[in-house]
Amino acid sequence: MNADSEIADIDAQCWQALQLAVADAESPFRYITLCSVDRQAQPRARILVLRAVSQQERLLEFHTDVRSPKWQEFSAQPKATVLGYAPQERVQVRFEGHVTLHAPGDIHNTKAWQSLSHWTRTTYHGGPPGDELVALPAAELPEAADQLQQPEDGRNRFGVVLFHAVSLDWFRLRRNDNRRAILRYDTMGRVLNGGWVNP
Repeated sequence: MNADSEIADIDAQCWQALQLAVADAESPFRYITLCSVDRQAQPRARILVLRAVSQQERLLEFHTDVRSPKWQEFSAQPKATVLGYAPQERVQVRFEGHVTLHAPGDIHNTKAWQSLSHWTRTTYHGGPPGDELVALPAAELPEAADQLQQPEDGRNRFGVVLFHAVSLDWFRLRRNDNRRAILRYDTMGRVLNGGWVNP
């Protein structure tokens, strides 16, 4: 296998693993770290559920509350990094790129909201993320949740974050020979170039 075909295989396998993670709660790529930069130029990282993947467009979809700090951070600075790690394979994937935000009323947002379960929709109830919690809301008690929370209550707080990858930094940790490859994508999602680099 030549170097070009090996790099192409890494790209295909990586994106296939991400696509499978959308439906597999046990996948190590189901929960991925999304990093932003705040107004003080400080890096901010958090783990989000991977909701959808498009290999052709090099897109990763995440959902969040539009009142959250990350939504505000991405509104001001769309550059982002995505980091995932598969411990059994000892593979790290790190994407560089930018995000686009889809607020309530947007077509993509509406489609994503419609795909959510009742339970997932209820996670957008309550006060803004990060606000002080004075007391445990009664609605968080299992017996009260269905009575007090209506499916559409969080509709105007639901946001979609689409991450557009422009590069992939792939790293495999091995006992004697760590391996690392970097790929870059063009605006159409095609592999522009790629090759092996020192770990």
